Amino acid sequence: MAIVGCGGFIGSHLLKAVLQRTCWRVFAVDLESYRIQQHLADPRVEFYCGDLANPSVVQRIAQFPVVVNLAAICVPSRYMSEAATVIRSNYDHPARLADACAKSGSWLIHFSTSEIYGKTAADSGLLEEDSADLVFGSVAASRWSYATAKLLAERYMAGLTNLQWTVVRPFNFVGPYMDFMPGVDGEGIPRVLANFSTALVRGEPIKLVNGGLARRTFTSVHDAIDFIFCIFENPAAAKGQAFNVGNPDNEISIAELARIMTEIYADVKHIPVEEIPGAQIVDGVEYYGVGYEDSLRRMPSVEKAERLVGFKASTPLREVLRESLTWFAEHYSTSDCLEKLAE
Repeated sequence: MAIVGCGGFIGSHLLKAVLQRTCWRVFAVDLESYRIQQHLADPRVEFYCGDLANPSVVQRIAQFPVVVNLAAICVPSRYMSEAATVIRSNYDHPARLADACAKSGSWLIHFSTSEIYGKTAADSGLLEEDSADLVFGSVAASRWSYATAKLLAERYMAGLTNLQWTVVRPFNFVGPYMDFMPGVDGEGIPRVLANFSTALVRGEPIKLVNGGLARRTFTSVHDAIDFIFCIFENPAAAKGQAFNVGNPDNEISIAELARIMTEIYADVKHIPVEEIPGAQIVDGVEYYGVGYEDSLRRMPSVEKAERLVGFKASTPLREVLRESLTWFAEHYSTSDCLEKLAE
C-alpha cells in the first residue's frame, strides 16, 4: 500500500498501526519524516521524499493496490493568506492522483474534511453524508478556500466511473503529534487544539475567537485509525462511499474546551489553575485575517459508518484531551524547543 502524507499527524499513527497489525509493505510519501523516524528502519517501509505536485511521484504511487491520501494544506491561517495555494494542494493534486488511480485500478482512500459541510448555523442538526445541504460564504470569504477545494475533489472522484474510491471526512482528529508550535517547528496559526496547547505551554492567554461560541466534536486519532482498519476489512461496503468519522458524544463549545484544557494542563503540570492566564476574546477577522468566517456547530451523523463497516468512536473527551495535551507539553519542553522559544 501507499500512504501519502505518511509523515504527518494522522499518517504517522497509520503507519505505526499498519506495521503493528499487518504484514503489508508501505510506500511512505511525504516531504518530512521526523514523526516516523523510528519506523524507517523497518524493511517493509520505503520512504520517498516527494509530493503530489510531481507527476512522476503520482504515477509511482498509483502502482500500489491501496492508496491512502492524507496530504493537504490544512493550516487555518493559510486559507485567507494563500487561498490559491490551498486550492491547488486540496484539489489539483488529489485530482491528478485520482486520475492515475482510475487508470491503474488502485483503491483510493481520500481524506477530505468535515469543513465540506460549510457555514453551518448554531442550530444545525446532524450532518448526514448523503443528504446535508451545503452552504458557503461569498467568494470574498476566502475562509472557504480549503472547504470548497476539498468538496470539489470529492465530487471529481465520485464522477470518475473507473475509480474505486472511499472518502473520509474527519471531525477534529486529535492526539499526539498533532500540528506544530509556531516559531518552533512551524509558522502560522495551527488548529484549535494545538493553538490552545501552545498558549498553555508558553504561559500566554488562550485566545477565544469571537468568544468561543462555536461548537465542535473531538475524536481520538486512535479511534480514527480503527476506522481506517474497518474499511480495510470491508472494502465492498466502503467503496463508493463518503464517511463522517467523529464522536458526537464529545461535542463541546470552544470556550468550554479552553476551560477544560486549562484544568487538565494545571493537573498535568502540578500547578494551581489560578496561575494560568485567563482566556482572551479576539475578533475572528483580526486574528485570522480578512475573509474569515466560521461554522457555529458541526455535529456528525455517524450511523453510516456503524451500519456499513461496523465502526463507532468510543474514546471520551477528557481522555482525548489529556493524552493530546500531555504529549504536547512534554514534547515542547525539550531543550531544543525551549531554546527556540527563548530566541
